[in-house]
Amino acid sequence: MNCEWVKANITLYVYDELADDSRYELEQHVHRCGACASDLENLRSFRATLSSAPQLEPTPNLLAASRMRLQEALETAEQHRGWRLLDPVTWLRQMKFSPALAAALLIVGFALGIATAWRMVPRGGPSSGLIGSAPTGATPTEASIAGIREITQVPGSDKVEIKYDTTVPQRLEGSLNDQRIQQLLLFAARNNYNPGVRQNSVDLLSQKPDEEHIRESLKSSLLYDSNPGVRLKALESLAPYIDEDNTVRDAVLQALQNDSNPGVRAEAIHFLQPVRGDSSVRQVLQKLAAEDKNEFMRRQASRMLASMPEID
Repeated sequence: MNCEWVKANITLYVYDELADDSRYELEQHVHRCGACASDLENLRSFRATLSSAPQLEPTPNLLAASRMRLQEALETAEQHRGWRLLDPVTWLRQMKFSPALAAALLIVGFALGIATAWRMVPRGGPSSGLIGSAPTGATPTEASIAGIREITQVPGSDKVEIKYDTTVPQRLEGSLNDQRIQQLLLFAARNNYNPGVRQNSVDLLSQKPDEEHIRESLKSSLLYDSNPGVRLKALESLAPYIDEDNTVRDAVLQALQNDSNPGVRAEAIHFLQPVRGDSSVRQVLQKLAAEDKNEFMRRQASRMLASMPEID
């Protein structure tokens, strides 16, 4: 037991994540070493300070943006040491030093056992519909949805069919006015890993932009979605409300200034034409005309400013 080992494991000790035998050895070392005892006291004080701070709830937009960034990172991340994860010696070594990991594995194993038993039980009778179809009247919750697989609209009607995954693929069909359909569309727009599905969901949600929660989702897609096609579709859906809804106008102005895609920015400045006389819009146009790195955006902003009457 040396100081380097203690420094590497002292955080696990403070947060009760160190195995009992290692905790004992660390405590014995700290009694003999003044420097490590000081480090331990500082870390305990730091934890106490963090624990006393108020815990703020993330906003829905921040939560949606974080989920999208996480999914994008998971899609592009390389998988390293895949076979190493299957090494039982590695797992046993990790469990020795991490009781939390061992407990998590027990919970997962218990849950998988229940799921296997449930699937082996025969399901039939009048109340059991088709396997893979959501029961009539059942409302899917976000916690039960693994992802939206496909969204299609029945030609010539307002019927929408959504295939989504839980433990097994599911399918739900209903009108756009159906709360269950809307809930799945909102989930797909915020969380789905497939940009094509997100674009389809935004396209369908745009048929109901009068509803506040749907409009909020469209604004979130405009500002935070990683796919420019999805952002453009959300922008087109919000365009009719720029004049009457200040929050929509602010979202479009934010996209105009910060979006990484020139096409999205060009559409944003086009949709702002009817409200170019608004003071907030005027300020952004003046900034773009003077500072924007894109020559087209500078010209467009200057042209819109020139078409406005002078303010006395």
